[in-house]
Amino acid sequence: MLNKVLNHLEEWLISLLMASATLIIFVAVMHRYLAGVPYIQDYALKLDMSWAQTLCTILFVWMCKFGAAYGVRTGIHVGVDVVINRMSDKNRGRFVIFGLIAGAVFTGAIAALGAVFVWKNGAHYAFLDLIGRPSDDVPEGPTDPDLEWHTWIIYLAIPLGSALMSYRFIQVCVAFWKTGELPKHDESHVEGVDEQAPLQVEARQ
Repeated sequence: MLNKVLNHLEEWLISLLMASATLIIFVAVMHRYLAGVPYIQDYALKLDMSWAQTLCTILFVWMCKFGAAYGVRTGIHVGVDVVINRMSDKNRGRFVIFGLIAGAVFTGAIAALGAVFVWKNGAHYAFLDLIGRPSDDVPEGPTDPDLEWHTWIIYLAIPLGSALMSYRFIQVCVAFWKTGELPKHDESHVEGVDEQAPLQVEARQ
């Protein structure tokens, strides 16, 4: 049940981030074009779109972090396994499990270090302010000059995305331990589209 919820949340979040970034880029390009058109430029210049590039960069960073976790789950990530595939099944299994565990440990460490960084970068101050506790000795943390957002909110992509990626490595490792198979991505398959039998064409006599 938990995996299904995470799968849907992961896919919806990536889709939302990608769609939002695409829409913002489209609006920003149209705004830049209309700013040079007579009779329209006066109205277009009143709309401040200086924040669009910064926001799109943030959206793509978030998309990449959670997209990496999605890649681990679905087997999209590229791996150089020419030598490993030439090994015996027993040795190959050991190396695969070692690689998955190493990936889980590394991304887990990134998640932990990222969480500490976010906490010290303003999340601690926001938490104390939320529960009404004094926060005199705790730094409020910087804000982004374009969006005027607290940067700790932006940097949340690091611990959240890395923690999910670490979980996916563990998930794949457990599945490989039980079945001996790794997830494989089928480029020809499209989610939500039912597979149909090939059309039978009768030759005319």
